[in-house]
Amino acid sequence: MLINCVIYEEGRVVAESDLQGMAAVLASRPGFLWVALRDPSDAELDQLQAALDLPALAMEDTRHGQQRPKLEEYGDTLFAALHMLEPKADGMSVGELHIFVGPRFVVSVRHRSGRHFLGVRERCEREPHLLRQGPGFVMYALMDAVVDGYFPLVDDVEAQLEALEADIFEPLADRYDTVRSLFALKQRLATLRHAVAPLLEVAGKLHGGRVPAVCSQSQDYFRDVHDHLVRILASIDAGRETLIAATQVNLTLVTLDESNVTKRLAAWAAIFAASTALAGIWGMNFQHMPELHWTWGYPMALGVIGSVGGLLYWRFKRSGWL
Repeated sequence: MLINCVIYEEGRVVAESDLQGMAAVLASRPGFLWVALRDPSDAELDQLQAALDLPALAMEDTRHGQQRPKLEEYGDTLFAALHMLEPKADGMSVGELHIFVGPRFVVSVRHRSGRHFLGVRERCEREPHLLRQGPGFVMYALMDAVVDGYFPLVDDVEAQLEALEADIFEPLADRYDTVRSLFALKQRLATLRHAVAPLLEVAGKLHGGRVPAVCSQSQDYFRDVHDHLVRILASIDAGRETLIAATQVNLTLVTLDESNVTKRLAAWAAIFAASTALAGIWGMNFQHMPELHWTWGYPMALGVIGSVGGLLYWRFKRSGWL
């Protein structure tokens, strides 16, 4: 679906068009074209490719989706793929943003994402002196919006991890639920890392050294995006280390709980074993046994059994087994 198709000159809107007429409008104006599409049909992509002469291989990637974040050069045209992450109840949904950038156009194609870039367009139009830099600045603005969307996701994972760390040492905590939650956080961090780590390489190609001509005027802005990605990746790696430590601590506490239960069971088994042994000895039906016909034999037997059981209980209690 076409969202916008606008011609900019000197950083200001001068004309709007549709997919059928954008080639003619672009040929008649000296500015650059900004096209935005969301979940386009094959027919729309065919029109777009024919009008702007977009690379066939890049268009194939856009049609099929499921691309790893990357940057490819086709002559004077750039193709970038980014992951757009959004939180959901059971993890994160992964959408994609594909960007085509040429000397006189920039095209953004969104797949499987509910996010929009109206705020990005408004921001660019409020700063025409920056928009004069051309399609390269628009590419920066789109990348910056995607990267800024990663920060709340990282903060949310860190907050959940801190809450789980506090619950780990609660005596009534369900260890298995904790492990399940830690594993869910691990999956979220892995999704974030898969989006951020390759994008760090993409941003690194757009500032310093041999920079594509279309982005040469916006190098400082891409350096800022690169710095943001470095910070996010550092937070992800720190979260992964904390997650590993929390998982190990939780498993250690599970082992300790099982050990404590085993010691309690062993202590009570020892107490009942001693009582059973004494009762078994006095319960043997021999003709001649000491105290068999003694009036106080039964109370004495109960007293000895109770005393032995109490002594064992005291010893186990003192040792921390009960």
